[in-house]
Amino acid sequence: MDFILQQLRKPYGILIPWLAWVLLLAGILWAVRTLGVEGAEQSLAKLELERDRARQEFTLHKAAQKARKDLAQVWSALPVERDFAPLALGITEEAKRDRVILPALSYKTEPTLVANTNKGVLQGTMTGRYEDLRRFLYDVETAEELVYVEDLELVRSDAQQGETLTFDIKIATYLRGDTDKPALQ
Repeated sequence: MDFILQQLRKPYGILIPWLAWVLLLAGILWAVRTLGVEGAEQSLAKLELERDRARQEFTLHKAAQKARKDLAQVWSALPVERDFAPLALGITEEAKRDRVILPALSYKTEPTLVANTNKGVLQGTMTGRYEDLRRFLYDVETAEELVYVEDLELVRSDAQQGETLTFDIKIATYLRGDTDKPALQ
């Protein structure tokens, strides 16, 4: 105790209590920083990570909902397998309206990788004037049913007269089975 009193009486002695005060405050600051702030920063980092994961899951969930809705919409647009023959007949009738000759349109179904779904293929030759063929193809492609021209190939023939063209055509659609819902895999 005498040593401290002797030191306080020296010219720099007045600074010793202030130095002790600064060291005490520095110790308190260090304790608060290590125990309080860093712990809070770690908790904040964990919470931000959880929030980012939750946002990602939410985004995936929304995307899955949209995909289900889109699938249901496409599924409802697909013709049922039992309607495939009438669809082929409707395409033949459309050809007649557009003055296109579709003499022998064959149709078959092929399996697909999606359960309860088959691919319907209509094949044959079509003959007509360019304008009529173009109108027919447009009408097929823009029909209410989900039908598209998969392949179209000009057939060379010496017997073709003037404005008449002959094409091999392949029209495809996807057919749903008689069940109401697609199998999600």
